[in-house]
Amino acid sequence: MEENLSLPSQGLGNKNIANISWWRTKFGEEEIQKIKESFFNENISMGSVTEEFEKKIAESLDMPYTLVTTSGSVALLMACIVLGITKEDEVIVPNRTWIATANAPYLLGAKVILVDCEKDRPIIDVDKIEEKITKRTKAIIPVHLNGRNANIKKINEIAKKYGLFVIEDACQAIFSKDQEDFLGTQSDIGCFSLNVTKLISSGGGGILVTKSKKLYEKLKLIRNNGTGNVMIPEYKTLGCNFKFTDIQASMGLVQLSKKQERIFYIKEIYNKYKQAIQSLSSIKLIPVNIENQELPLYVEILCKERQKLIDFLKSKNIHPRISSPNLDCADYLENFNYFPNSNLFAEQGLFLPCGPAQPLENIDYVISVLKEFEQELKKQVNENEKK
Repeated sequence: MEENLSLPSQGLGNKNIANISWWRTKFGEEEIQKIKESFFNENISMGSVTEEFEKKIAESLDMPYTLVTTSGSVALLMACIVLGITKEDEVIVPNRTWIATANAPYLLGAKVILVDCEKDRPIIDVDKIEEKITKRTKAIIPVHLNGRNANIKKINEIAKKYGLFVIEDACQAIFSKDQEDFLGTQSDIGCFSLNVTKLISSGGGGILVTKSKKLYEKLKLIRNNGTGNVMIPEYKTLGCNFKFTDIQASMGLVQLSKKQERIFYIKEIYNKYKQAIQSLSSIKLIPVNIENQELPLYVEILCKERQKLIDFLKSKNIHPRISSPNLDCADYLENFNYFPNSNLFAEQGLFLPCGPAQPLENIDYVISVLKEFEQELKKQVNENEKK
Protein backbone atom coordinates (compact mmCIF):
# COMPACT_ATOMS: atom_id res chain seq x y z
CA MET A 1 0.00 0.00 0.00
CA GLU A 2 1.42 3.40 -1.04
CA GLU A 3 1.11 6.81 0.66
CA ASN A 4 2.66 10.23 0.29
CA LEU A 5 4.89 11.72 2.97
CA SER A 6 3.75 14.90 4.67
CA LEU A 7 5.99 17.81 5.52
CA PRO A 8 8.86 16.78 7.81
CA SER A 9 8.32 17.26 11.50
CA GLN A 10 10.77 19.17 13.62
CA GLY A 11 11.40 18.99 17.35
CA LEU A 12 8.97 21.19 19.21
CA GLY A 13 11.21 23.97 20.44
CA ASN A 14 8.84 26.92 20.14
CA LYS A 15 5.42 25.26 19.99
CA ASN A 16 3.99 28.27 18.20
CA ILE A 17 6.05 27.64 15.06
CA ALA A 18 6.57 23.88 15.11
CA ASN A 19 4.94 21.84 12.34
CA ILE A 20 4.23 18.28 13.36
CA SER A 21 3.54 16.05 10.35
CA TRP A 22 1.53 12.85 10.43
CA TRP A 23 4.63 10.75 9.65
CA ARG A 24 8.28 11.06 10.50
CA THR A 25 11.09 8.73 9.43
CA LYS A 26 14.84 9.15 9.20
CA PHE A 27 17.68 8.62 6.73
CA GLY A 28 21.09 9.47 8.13
CA GLU A 29 24.83 9.29 7.72
CA GLU A 30 24.92 5.48 7.65
CA GLU A 31 22.62 5.37 4.63
CA ILE A 32 24.70 8.05 2.90
CA GLN A 33 27.93 6.14 3.52
CA LYS A 34 26.43 2.88 2.23
CA ILE A 35 25.22 4.62 -0.92
CA LYS A 36 28.69 6.14 -1.43
CA GLU A 37 30.22 2.69 -1.06
CA SER A 38 27.93 1.36 -3.79
CA PHE A 39 28.81 4.28 -6.07
CA PHE A 40 32.54 3.76 -5.61
CA ASN A 41 32.15 0.02 -6.30
CA GLU A 42 30.01 0.80 -9.38
CA ASN A 43 27.01 -0.98 -7.85
CA ILE A 44 24.33 1.21 -9.40
CA SER A 45 21.65 -0.89 -11.08
CA MET A 46 20.36 -4.23 -9.80
CA GLY A 47 23.30 -6.41 -8.79
CA SER A 48 25.21 -7.81 -5.85
CA VAL A 49 23.94 -5.31 -3.25
CA THR A 50 20.36 -6.11 -4.21
CA GLU A 51 21.15 -9.82 -3.83
CA GLU A 52 22.57 -9.15 -0.37
CA PHE A 53 19.47 -7.16 0.58
CA GLU A 54 17.17 -9.94 -0.63
CA LYS A 55 19.13 -12.49 1.37
CA LYS A 56 18.90 -10.38 4.55
CA ILE A 57 15.14 -9.93 4.11
CA ALA A 58 14.70 -13.68 3.56
CA GLU A 59 16.59 -14.36 6.79
CA SER A 60 14.60 -11.74 8.71
CA LEU A 61 11.25 -13.16 7.56
CA ASP A 62 12.38 -16.79 7.64
CA MET A 63 11.40 -17.30 3.99
CA PRO A 64 13.31 -19.36 1.38
CA TYR A 65 12.59 -17.09 -1.60
CA THR A 66 12.57 -13.30 -1.61
CA LEU A 67 12.60 -10.83 -4.48
CA VAL A 68 12.61 -7.02 -4.46
CA THR A 69 10.99 -4.77 -7.03
CA THR A 70 10.07 -1.14 -7.67
CA SER A 71 7.11 -0.75 -5.27
CA GLY A 72 4.55 -2.56 -3.19
CA SER A 73 2.02 -1.84 -5.94
CA VAL A 74 4.23 -3.57 -8.51
CA ALA A 75 4.80 -6.46 -6.11
CA LEU A 76 1.03 -7.01 -6.04
CA LEU A 77 0.85 -6.76 -9.83
CA MET A 78 3.67 -9.27 -10.28
CA ALA A 79 1.96 -11.65 -7.85
CA CYS A 80 -1.21 -11.49 -9.94
CA ILE A 81 0.75 -12.04 -13.16
CA VAL A 82 2.65 -15.06 -11.85
CA LEU A 83 -0.57 -16.69 -10.60
CA GLY A 84 -2.11 -16.32 -14.05
CA ILE A 85 -4.91 -13.91 -13.19
CA THR A 86 -6.70 -12.76 -16.38
CA LYS A 87 -9.88 -11.10 -17.62
CA GLU A 88 -11.73 -14.39 -17.10
CA ASP A 89 -11.20 -14.22 -13.33
CA GLU A 90 -12.60 -12.58 -10.23
CA VAL A 91 -10.42 -11.56 -7.29
CA ILE A 92 -11.76 -10.88 -3.79
CA VAL A 93 -10.37 -7.74 -2.13
CA PRO A 94 -11.31 -5.85 1.07
CA ASN A 95 -13.16 -2.58 0.62
CA ARG A 96 -10.88 -0.93 3.20
CA THR A 97 -7.40 -0.80 1.69
CA TRP A 98 -5.21 1.39 -0.49
CA ILE A 99 -6.32 1.34 -4.13
CA ALA A 100 -3.17 -0.51 -5.29
CA THR A 101 -4.61 -3.75 -3.88
CA ALA A 102 -7.48 -3.60 -6.35
CA ASN A 103 -5.55 -2.05 -9.22
CA ALA A 104 -3.21 -5.03 -9.49
CA PRO A 105 -5.82 -7.59 -10.63
CA TYR A 106 -7.86 -4.91 -12.41
CA LEU A 107 -4.92 -3.99 -14.67
CA LEU A 108 -4.90 -7.62 -15.83
CA GLY A 109 -8.59 -7.42 -16.73
CA ALA A 110 -9.93 -9.33 -13.71
CA LYS A 111 -13.13 -8.26 -11.95
CA VAL A 112 -12.53 -6.99 -8.44
CA ILE A 113 -15.05 -8.20 -5.86
CA LEU A 114 -15.17 -6.07 -2.74
CA VAL A 115 -15.93 -7.31 0.77
CA ASP A 116 -16.87 -5.16 3.76
CA CYS A 117 -14.61 -4.93 6.81
CA GLU A 118 -15.21 -5.92 10.41
CA LYS A 119 -17.17 -3.67 12.74
CA ASP A 120 -14.27 -2.76 15.03
CA ARG A 121 -11.29 -3.19 12.70
CA PRO A 122 -10.77 -2.03 9.09
CA ILE A 123 -9.89 -5.61 8.14
CA ILE A 124 -11.76 -7.86 5.70
CA ASP A 125 -14.68 -9.65 7.35
CA VAL A 126 -13.89 -13.34 6.76
CA ASP A 127 -17.52 -14.27 7.44
CA LYS A 128 -18.53 -12.37 4.30
CA ILE A 129 -15.99 -13.94 1.93
CA GLU A 130 -17.65 -17.24 0.99
CA GLU A 131 -20.85 -15.57 -0.20
CA LYS A 132 -18.75 -13.66 -2.76
CA ILE A 133 -17.08 -16.76 -4.25
CA THR A 134 -18.23 -17.85 -7.72
CA LYS A 135 -16.97 -20.21 -10.41
CA ARG A 136 -14.83 -17.34 -11.72
CA THR A 137 -13.10 -16.58 -8.40
CA LYS A 138 -9.37 -17.23 -8.65
CA ALA A 139 -7.76 -15.49 -5.69
CA ILE A 140 -8.28 -13.66 -2.41
CA ILE A 141 -6.08 -10.71 -1.49
CA PRO A 142 -6.42 -10.08 2.26
CA VAL A 143 -4.76 -6.90 3.53
CA HIS A 144 -2.96 -6.78 6.88
CA LEU A 145 -3.82 -3.10 7.23
CA ASN A 146 -1.58 -1.27 9.69
CA GLY A 147 -0.01 -4.52 10.87
CA ARG A 148 -3.34 -6.15 11.78
CA ASN A 149 -3.76 -9.84 11.10
CA ALA A 150 -6.52 -10.23 8.51
CA ASN A 151 -7.46 -13.64 9.92
CA ILE A 152 -5.02 -15.24 7.51
CA LYS A 153 -5.42 -18.77 8.84
CA LYS A 154 -9.20 -18.70 8.29
CA ILE A 155 -8.71 -17.20 4.83
CA ASN A 156 -6.26 -19.97 3.95
CA GLU A 157 -8.88 -22.51 5.02
CA ILE A 158 -11.48 -20.91 2.75
CA ALA A 159 -9.00 -20.76 -0.13
CA LYS A 160 -8.12 -24.43 0.27
CA LYS A 161 -11.82 -25.38 0.34
CA TYR A 162 -12.49 -23.65 -2.99
CA GLY A 163 -9.09 -24.11 -4.65
CA LEU A 164 -8.13 -20.44 -4.63
CA PHE A 165 -4.82 -18.60 -4.49
CA VAL A 166 -4.05 -16.24 -1.60
CA ILE A 167 -1.88 -13.14 -2.03
CA GLU A 168 -1.17 -11.41 1.28
CA ASP A 169 -0.97 -7.64 0.99
CA ALA A 170 1.37 -7.01 3.90
CA CYS A 171 2.61 -3.66 2.60
CA GLN A 172 1.83 -2.09 5.98
CA ALA A 173 2.81 -5.13 8.01
CA ILE A 174 6.46 -6.01 7.62
CA PHE A 175 7.64 -7.88 10.76
CA SER A 176 4.11 -7.89 12.16
CA LYS A 177 3.05 -11.33 13.38
CA ASP A 178 0.10 -13.60 13.92
CA GLN A 179 1.49 -14.51 17.34
CA GLU A 180 4.55 -16.50 16.17
CA ASP A 181 4.23 -16.38 12.36
CA PHE A 182 5.08 -13.33 10.26
CA LEU A 183 2.18 -11.82 8.34
CA GLY A 184 2.84 -11.95 4.61
CA THR A 185 4.58 -15.35 4.85
CA GLN A 186 1.59 -17.66 5.23
CA SER A 187 0.16 -17.85 1.70
CA ASP A 188 1.12 -18.42 -1.93
CA ILE A 189 2.81 -15.01 -2.14
CA GLY A 190 3.28 -12.14 0.31
CA CYS A 191 3.86 -8.53 -0.73
CA PHE A 192 5.53 -5.76 1.27
CA SER A 193 6.31 -2.09 0.64
CA LEU A 194 9.55 -0.16 1.12
CA ASN A 195 7.91 3.21 0.59
CA VAL A 196 8.98 6.16 2.70
CA THR A 197 5.99 5.77 5.04
CA LYS A 198 6.90 2.24 6.09
CA LEU A 199 8.86 0.78 9.01
CA ILE A 200 11.95 0.36 6.85
CA SER A 201 12.36 2.22 3.58
CA SER A 202 14.59 2.40 0.56
CA GLY A 203 12.81 5.56 -0.60
CA GLY A 204 10.60 3.33 -2.73
CA GLY A 205 10.38 -0.35 -3.48
CA GLY A 206 8.52 -3.56 -2.83
CA ILE A 207 9.17 -7.13 -1.73
CA LEU A 208 7.67 -10.48 -2.75
CA VAL A 209 8.15 -13.61 -0.66
CA THR A 210 7.10 -17.18 -1.42
CA LYS A 211 7.83 -20.75 -0.39
CA SER A 212 7.47 -21.95 -3.98
CA LYS A 213 10.67 -22.23 -6.01
CA LYS A 214 8.59 -22.48 -9.18
CA LEU A 215 6.82 -19.18 -8.50
CA TYR A 216 10.10 -17.55 -7.46
CA GLU A 217 11.87 -18.52 -10.68
CA LYS A 218 9.00 -17.19 -12.76
CA LEU A 219 8.84 -13.96 -10.72
CA LYS A 220 12.50 -13.34 -11.55
CA LEU A 221 11.63 -13.59 -15.25
CA ILE A 222 8.63 -11.28 -14.88
CA ARG A 223 10.83 -8.68 -13.15
CA ASN A 224 13.25 -8.72 -16.10
CA ASN A 225 10.94 -8.34 -19.12
CA GLY A 226 10.25 -12.06 -19.18
CA THR A 227 13.83 -13.09 -19.82
CA GLY A 228 16.49 -14.64 -17.62
CA ASN A 229 19.51 -13.10 -19.34
CA VAL A 230 19.39 -9.77 -21.17
CA MET A 231 22.70 -10.54 -22.88
CA ILE A 232 21.30 -13.72 -24.42
CA PRO A 233 17.57 -13.06 -24.18
CA GLU A 234 14.86 -15.67 -24.50
CA TYR A 235 11.36 -14.28 -24.19
CA LYS A 236 9.80 -16.86 -21.92
CA THR A 237 6.88 -15.06 -20.29
CA LEU A 238 5.07 -11.76 -19.94
CA GLY A 239 7.13 -9.29 -17.94
CA CYS A 240 8.39 -5.74 -17.64
CA ASN A 241 11.35 -3.83 -16.23
CA PHE A 242 10.40 -4.13 -12.57
CA LYS A 243 14.02 -4.18 -11.37
CA PHE A 244 15.32 -2.73 -8.12
CA THR A 245 18.64 -0.87 -7.86
CA ASP A 246 21.74 -1.38 -5.71
CA ILE A 247 21.44 2.25 -4.61
CA GLN A 248 18.03 1.53 -3.09
CA ALA A 249 19.31 -1.76 -1.68
CA SER A 250 22.14 0.14 0.04
CA MET A 251 19.60 2.27 1.90
CA GLY A 252 17.47 -0.78 2.63
CA LEU A 253 20.33 -2.72 4.20
CA VAL A 254 21.01 0.05 6.70
CA GLN A 255 17.32 0.49 7.47
CA LEU A 256 16.92 -3.26 7.93
CA SER A 257 19.75 -3.31 10.48
CA LYS A 258 17.70 -0.89 12.62
CA LYS A 259 14.45 -2.82 12.55
CA GLN A 260 14.43 -3.84 16.22
CA GLU A 261 14.87 -0.31 17.56
CA ARG A 262 12.21 0.93 15.13
CA ILE A 263 9.79 -1.79 16.19
CA PHE A 264 10.33 -0.86 19.84
CA TYR A 265 9.83 2.84 19.09
CA ILE A 266 6.55 2.58 17.16
CA LYS A 267 5.16 0.39 19.96
CA GLU A 268 6.13 3.06 22.48
CA ILE A 269 4.31 5.73 20.46
CA TYR A 270 1.21 3.55 20.13
CA ASN A 271 1.13 2.82 23.86
CA LYS A 272 1.46 6.51 24.71
CA TYR A 273 -1.58 7.32 22.59
CA LYS A 274 -3.50 4.29 23.84
CA GLN A 275 -3.10 5.26 27.48
CA ALA A 276 -4.13 8.87 26.83
CA ILE A 277 -7.08 8.18 24.52
CA GLN A 278 -8.70 5.80 27.02
CA SER A 279 -9.77 8.84 29.04
CA LEU A 280 -11.27 10.69 26.05
CA SER A 281 -14.89 10.23 24.99
CA SER A 282 -14.70 12.09 21.65
CA ILE A 283 -11.93 9.91 20.19
CA LYS A 284 -11.61 6.15 19.83
CA LEU A 285 -8.35 4.36 19.08
CA ILE A 286 -8.63 1.74 16.31
CA PRO A 287 -6.93 -1.21 18.02
CA VAL A 288 -3.81 -3.10 17.04
CA ASN A 289 -3.19 -6.32 18.99
CA ILE A 290 0.35 -5.81 20.26
CA GLU A 291 -0.10 -8.74 22.65
CA ASN A 292 -0.38 -11.03 19.60
CA GLN A 293 2.75 -9.42 18.09
CA GLU A 294 0.91 -7.15 15.64
CA LEU A 295 2.94 -4.00 14.94
CA PRO A 296 1.11 -0.64 14.96
CA LEU A 297 2.85 1.06 12.05
CA TYR A 298 0.41 3.96 12.27
CA VAL A 299 -1.84 5.38 14.98
CA GLU A 300 -5.44 5.49 13.74
CA ILE A 301 -8.45 6.94 15.49
CA LEU A 302 -12.17 7.41 14.93
CA CYS A 303 -13.80 10.73 15.65
CA LYS A 304 -17.43 11.67 14.93
CA GLU A 305 -16.38 15.32 14.82
CA ARG A 306 -13.45 14.56 12.52
CA GLN A 307 -13.38 17.83 10.60
CA LYS A 308 -13.57 19.86 13.80
CA LEU A 309 -10.67 17.83 15.18
CA ILE A 310 -8.62 18.29 12.00
CA ASP A 311 -9.18 22.06 12.08
CA PHE A 312 -8.31 22.20 15.79
CA LEU A 313 -5.11 20.21 15.33
CA LYS A 314 -4.03 22.34 12.38
CA SER A 315 -4.62 25.48 14.40
CA LYS A 316 -2.00 24.06 16.77
CA ASN A 317 0.43 23.30 13.90
CA ILE A 318 -0.34 19.58 13.95
CA HIS A 319 -1.00 17.97 10.58
CA PRO A 320 -2.92 14.67 10.77
CA ARG A 321 -3.82 12.58 7.75
CA ILE A 322 -7.34 11.66 6.77
CA SER A 323 -8.15 7.99 6.14
CA SER A 324 -8.28 6.81 2.53
CA PRO A 325 -11.70 6.46 0.89
CA ASN A 326 -13.34 3.08 0.42
CA LEU A 327 -12.57 1.25 -2.81
CA ASP A 328 -16.24 1.28 -3.82
CA CYS A 329 -15.72 5.01 -4.44
CA ALA A 330 -13.62 4.06 -7.49
CA ASP A 331 -16.26 4.03 -10.24
CA TYR A 332 -14.19 1.89 -12.61
CA LEU A 333 -14.33 -1.06 -10.20
CA GLU A 334 -18.11 -1.20 -10.76
CA ASN A 335 -19.14 -2.39 -7.31
CA PHE A 336 -22.53 -1.13 -6.23
CA ASN A 337 -23.02 -2.80 -2.89
CA TYR A 338 -23.44 -1.05 0.45
CA PHE A 339 -20.57 -1.31 2.96
CA PRO A 340 -21.76 0.04 6.33
CA ASN A 341 -18.70 -0.94 8.34
CA SER A 342 -16.29 0.44 5.76
CA ASN A 343 -18.20 3.70 5.67
CA LEU A 344 -17.63 4.29 9.38
CA PHE A 345 -13.84 4.08 8.99
CA ALA A 346 -13.87 6.18 5.83
CA GLU A 347 -15.99 8.92 7.39
CA GLN A 348 -14.41 9.07 10.85
CA GLY A 349 -10.88 7.70 10.41
CA LEU A 350 -7.76 9.80 11.02
CA PHE A 351 -4.02 9.15 11.31
CA LEU A 352 -2.32 10.91 14.21
CA PRO A 353 1.36 11.93 14.06
CA CYS A 354 3.58 8.86 14.35
CA GLY A 355 6.53 7.14 12.69
CA PRO A 356 9.91 5.66 13.71
CA ALA A 357 11.52 9.10 13.94
CA GLN A 358 8.64 11.11 15.38
CA PRO A 359 9.99 12.82 18.53
CA LEU A 360 8.23 11.67 21.68
CA GLU A 361 7.87 15.29 22.72
CA ASN A 362 5.74 15.75 19.59
CA ILE A 363 3.52 12.88 20.72
CA ASP A 364 3.16 14.42 24.17
CA TYR A 365 2.18 17.73 22.61
CA VAL A 366 -0.40 16.09 20.31
CA ILE A 367 -1.91 14.30 23.31
CA SER A 368 -2.18 17.56 25.22
CA VAL A 369 -3.97 19.12 22.24
CA LEU A 370 -6.36 16.14 21.98
CA LYS A 371 -7.27 16.69 25.63
CA GLU A 372 -7.76 20.38 24.94
CA PHE A 373 -10.06 19.49 22.02
CA GLU A 374 -12.11 17.27 24.32
CA GLN A 375 -12.58 20.16 26.75
CA GLU A 376 -13.60 22.49 23.91
CA LEU A 377 -16.24 20.01 22.73
CA LYS A 378 -17.66 19.68 26.25
CA LYS A 379 -17.73 23.45 26.57
CA GLN A 380 -19.67 23.77 23.31
CA VAL A 381 -22.17 21.12 24.45
CA ASN A 382 -22.74 22.94 27.75
CA GLU A 383 -23.26 26.25 25.96
CA ASN A 384 -25.75 24.69 23.57
CA GLU A 385 -27.68 23.12 26.44
CA LYS A 386 -27.97 26.52 28.15
CA LYS A 387 -29.51 27.93 24.99
